[in-house]
Amino acid sequence: MNRRDFLKLTASIPLSLSAMNLKAFENISSGFEASDKMPVLFVGHGNPMNAITDNAYHKSWQELGKKLTPPKAILCVSAHWLTRGTFVTMSEHPETIHDFGGFPDELFRQQYPVPGAVDFAKMTIDQVKYTTVHEDFQWGLDHGTWSVVKPMFPETKIPVFQLSIDFTKPMQYHYDLAKELAFLRSKGVLIIGSGNIVHNLGMIKWDGGTPFDWAVEFDTFSKNMIETNNAQALIDYEKQGKAALMAVPTTDHYIPLIYAMGLRDKSDSLKFFNDTLDMGSLSMRSVIFS
Repeated sequence: MNRRDFLKLTASIPLSLSAMNLKAFENISSGFEASDKMPVLFVGHGNPMNAITDNAYHKSWQELGKKLTPPKAILCVSAHWLTRGTFVTMSEHPETIHDFGGFPDELFRQQYPVPGAVDFAKMTIDQVKYTTVHEDFQWGLDHGTWSVVKPMFPETKIPVFQLSIDFTKPMQYHYDLAKELAFLRSKGVLIIGSGNIVHNLGMIKWDGGTPFDWAVEFDTFSKNMIETNNAQALIDYEKQGKAALMAVPTTDHYIPLIYAMGLRDKSDSLKFFNDTLDMGSLSMRSVIFS
């Protein structure tokens, strides 16, 4: 099943949330003492309908936005902006992109009219030496960005910009590039990687059902590697064999995790949230480094 077919089918299929547990959010503020640097997030965004559905995922994003110190700007590395070369958005008024099909009109009516973060985008271009970061004036905010950021910060006051994923580059490239983006954390920029660790649309269980063994295996492996800060094992994920190949049939949704790991500081604490598998083959596991 391709992505377009999945998006059409999921328009009428509710998310399976029976396993969701929000206890991790009860004391989420404990990890956010005053700091000179902003946190880094990896967010499993899942179905675009999470943007408007009053479910546990949406609620967790809302609660997180209430607990976070308001950033000066937000940089998102979304699974849905793939390019040849690395780009940052330079629009002063980024468009809300509805990059999906077959969903209810309410989802297409969603707008997130935040200002762009042009000064921070220029700063990124100037400061990154690892590769050339190019300007982009056409891309706006795709649903990998606005579907999670809008519930967090609904007042549309915080500037937002995106960094593209160069799909021609290996995992190590993204990790090394992320290291050079870390300076933004001390400038008041909240950086979010938005994707899904396990993301196999072709194996979706429409009735929810029990997660596949390979999905559980790879999600557990990733959790353990995050906990032990073993970024290299995550970069070399294919060495995990069949479970990895099933969990990551394409790298677009996995790469944002590698950016989050590259941005992680050794002194950061971590908190997992939304640590469930949805519809059998989607991991909603998310993590905060702060």
